[in-house]
Amino acid sequence: MALYKTLTVNKTTKVLIWKIEESIAELKENTQLSKKSETRLNSMRSELHQKGFLSIRHLLKKVGYTDFDLVYDAFGKPHLKDGKYISITHSFTFTAIITSDDLHVGIDIEKQRDKILKIAHKFTPIEEYKTIANHDALISKLTIVWGAKESLYKIYGKKKLRFLHHIYIEDFKFADEKTSGEIRYNGEKMTYEIAFLEFEGFTCVYAH
Repeated sequence: MALYKTLTVNKTTKVLIWKIEESIAELKENTQLSKKSETRLNSMRSELHQKGFLSIRHLLKKVGYTDFDLVYDAFGKPHLKDGKYISITHSFTFTAIITSDDLHVGIDIEKQRDKILKIAHKFTPIEEYKTIANHDALISKLTIVWGAKESLYKIYGKKKLRFLHHIYIEDFKFADEKTSGEIRYNGEKMTYEIAFLEFEGFTCVYAH
């Protein structure tokens, strides 16, 4: 089974990334699902989504949980029954989770694609990045910013936040592999640490 990478964020927080290389039958082996999850799996038309769903259950197993420990609230945000924190992501052939005993966490994986240039104006003031002349570097930077905002959106866990108006990401250098971000909403300001990494044409960003 293809555990791709494990990152220790701190003593109580870790990230696990899975590269999907197995068949659905292999991923189903030794994986027990609740009736609700079984129904959800069977309703997925995409084989890639099914594989993503099942591989996340393998990641849960790596940190001592099962499908039965995972519950979703009314907004679709995942929670662990023991009160610890979790966030989940899936993009094509990669899935990842971040878990923490004591910190609110969010994670996002994105495939690096030209498509991000077309939607950039919807989530960030593009003027900030017009100085980046290199096409690939611009895609890379925008993908990190999107992933960072997605991670903070997941932490907040409710549907009202707007990426462009409520979530701010501090500018960064690629070599730093980290930045910070803020949710500014309803008169409140919440600050989080953000880290990112790139591999095989994908970007993973996580926040805590």
